[in-house]
Amino acid sequence: MGNVYVQKRGNVFQYQFQIASVDGKRKYQNKSGFPTRNEAMKAGIKAYSEYMNTGHAFTPNEISYSDYLDYWMKEHCEINLKYHTIEAYKSIIRIHIKPKIGCYKLSTITTATLQEFINKVYLDGSYSKNFLKNILKVLKTSFGYAYEIVHFIKSNPADKVRLPRYDIPDSDPAHIFTKEEIDKILNRFTNNPCAYYAFLTAYHTGLRVSEVFGLTWEDIDFEKKTLRVDRNILKKNQAGGTKKRHISGNSTTVWYFGTCKTPSSHRTIEIGDTLVNALREYKNQQEKNKEEYGDMYMKHYAKEVINPYNNKKEIKIVNANTEIEVSLPEVHFVFVKKNGIYEGTDTVKYPFKVIHYELGIPCRFHDFRDTHATRLIEAGADIKAVSKRLGHSTIETTYNIYVRVTTKMESDIVTKFEAYATS
Repeated sequence: MGNVYVQKRGNVFQYQFQIASVDGKRKYQNKSGFPTRNEAMKAGIKAYSEYMNTGHAFTPNEISYSDYLDYWMKEHCEINLKYHTIEAYKSIIRIHIKPKIGCYKLSTITTATLQEFINKVYLDGSYSKNFLKNILKVLKTSFGYAYEIVHFIKSNPADKVRLPRYDIPDSDPAHIFTKEEIDKILNRFTNNPCAYYAFLTAYHTGLRVSEVFGLTWEDIDFEKKTLRVDRNILKKNQAGGTKKRHISGNSTTVWYFGTCKTPSSHRTIEIGDTLVNALREYKNQQEKNKEEYGDMYMKHYAKEVINPYNNKKEIKIVNANTEIEVSLPEVHFVFVKKNGIYEGTDTVKYPFKVIHYELGIPCRFHDFRDTHATRLIEAGADIKAVSKRLGHSTIETTYNIYVRVTTKMESDIVTKFEAYATS
């Protein structure tokens, strides 16, 4: 290649090419250390191509949508988005987008191409409206970045793509527990304190599952009767760190402290005497467990690490028995097993199978949150106060629950009047 020159320097080869002048002086880019002339030339051609494309290893007009999605994931998503959002996007891209339209050039994809793609996914009939919305969101945000931020394309073909009409609205997945169901669940897990008190806390506070298992004893003020939500807990796969590690012979899942879902999710809420007394009792029992297990009681520590993808600091939870010296701040999780082992949100995986199959109550952990909100609204609580307590980013989210509840209440009123009128 005429613009790239290779020369031998000692026992290795070096490539060199001229770049833009600075202050009227010629400048060169070079790199040495290649064992053969051919390898140096190949590396030089690639480096020159990147230089001519302002640092990109591709020409924007020629890049495929598949390769662009990899670029978008690295330069935008992994830097700016939450871990679970990144994982959801990667799954959608890998399973749905790349196999169907990833082979097309980014610059040649049209609105018609994307609309036809969305229509085909819709006609498959296997996906809910919300899932289709997520696919469309990936299309719109990825093409929006290509158009508005990096200017790889001259217009956004995803901007006018629309979801097909869903005649049947998505069903409400929430299961609102009755008082009898709550009692049934709690009675079933009296012999499993970790699950029992986690369920009780979720029912009395409406916290998200990641918030419940991110709680430490320092977050609970027994005197003021308050509970602070400042973080959540999350588990990463190989993309964010090793999933398994071995400490003192034990296979341990690695958990990380994550930031709250939204700024409004940072909150301090009041809790009632029932929960205060229950958690105080649970804490006292934990202290007895520590004495019983002694050096075999598992401790947890917060270790600051750097995420290799975005170079941001993260807090990884390190587990160790007391016999291992760890010069890290200790983390006093609320919900741990009798021997101190912390399993995060995995704690309730098996209990929910029991609730579903043994107790016959099909539900999710999030239903404790929906039940808490529903009972508050039914009892006449101010919707703004409920929204703040739940840490909703907007009152609209809470209002959607309010609409569901008031519709039920309206039906109850009609039923009661009908019974009165026909008696």
